[in-house]
Amino acid sequence: MERYDTIVVGAGMSGTTCARILQDAGQRVLVLEARDRIGGRMNTDRTAGFSVDLGASWIHGIDGSPLWDLVQALDVPTVEFTVGSFQAGGRPIEDFDGDGRRMDAAASARWVDDVARADAALLDEIASSSPGDTYLDVTERVLDRSGLEPERIDEIREFFRHRVEEQCGAWIGDLDAHGLDEDAIEGDEVIFPRGYDELPNRIAAGLDVRLSQAVTAVSRGADGVTVTAGAENFTAASVVVTVPLGVLKAGAITFEPPLPEHMAAPLGRLGMGVFNKVFLQFPERFWDEGSYAIRALGEAGELWHSWYDVSAISGRPTLLTFAAGPLGRHLQELSDAAIVTDVLTALRTLYGDAVPEPVAHWITRWGQDPYSNGSYSYQAAGTSHIDHDALAGPADGVLHFAGEATWGDEPATVGGAYASGHRAAERVLGRSVDLAEFATRIVAAENG
Repeated sequence: MERYDTIVVGAGMSGTTCARILQDAGQRVLVLEARDRIGGRMNTDRTAGFSVDLGASWIHGIDGSPLWDLVQALDVPTVEFTVGSFQAGGRPIEDFDGDGRRMDAAASARWVDDVARADAALLDEIASSSPGDTYLDVTERVLDRSGLEPERIDEIREFFRHRVEEQCGAWIGDLDAHGLDEDAIEGDEVIFPRGYDELPNRIAAGLDVRLSQAVTAVSRGADGVTVTAGAENFTAASVVVTVPLGVLKAGAITFEPPLPEHMAAPLGRLGMGVFNKVFLQFPERFWDEGSYAIRALGEAGELWHSWYDVSAISGRPTLLTFAAGPLGRHLQELSDAAIVTDVLTALRTLYGDAVPEPVAHWITRWGQDPYSNGSYSYQAAGTSHIDHDALAGPADGVLHFAGEATWGDEPATVGGAYASGHRAAERVLGRSVDLAEFATRIVAAENG
């Protein structure tokens, strides 16, 4: 039986990063990937002749971002799009009130100011919260003390709920009060006209990646690890498991001996959210030129509340909306036709007959994907960012976890996945690795 230095399970951003660093350091590395493609939750559909990112789309804040440094080093083109973090303002947004009426500039400015004031009060409320408090608890206490009229409170309440759904894929009452503490955005946000999965695919060039190899068991012993995929066993000195948290929580991989408590406990506590995308491409634009987003506030936006203009990617009028948390879980049980009809009904409440029938659509169902069982991790009530980092391990010095769920500073992001893969490789090697040198090696290999 062929023996490796390290086996990496999963060929997403964290897995490819970890494997490439280890191989560049001289290790014999094998990557086992359950899917028939590289990228994991970075999944770009190019069948229409342009890129549609069905999974990750954004870098949320490029200032001081190692991921942004990698993108620049690889000369990957990007487009600035700075409302992907569900910000109240900051870019041109078409706001509609709870009755579905277009808000003028003064009304929108008042709404943005209301959110800013509530968010400032929320920081203090979170800081003084008790263990076990949820994000719903702290936001309701802030709203109760706001002194605002009921309609304005409803608009902020819906905003807080939808922000949690988009950032975490979870219901606001399931998120810990500190669940968005690490969610700071520094600098512009960007999206990728050539598709985000270009990054893991370029990183993976030259690696021994075995596709359609779903790992079902990982055993560790005195002589290293044995990894089982299908009818085959692979052995190595160490293993880095980078599968999504949802796969681990489902018990799809058996660990023998069982995971130690310092890894098993956070695995049990952390949550896996559902965040699905609905892209609608139209024959012509019915919203304003230059608008970044359309947003329905209060009652009008109870279900479908935000649409993002991503036309710059395809050059055709295209809106992207999200179904996340409980709505995301419910809607992924419905047909495409039913979902499209529901979204159009919401848009026509705002724009009337100006909304034409779409000419194309793309809809995701990440909660039904057996190789992710959700979209990304979140801090369930009673957890903290420490749980994310504790999940990384290692166990017995030979079993490591990586992936966005293991990076407490920036969970639920590609940046977190990238950082976790780097950390896992450093732990396997027992030394630090310069990420600038990592990027330089990729470019040098591509240039022969």
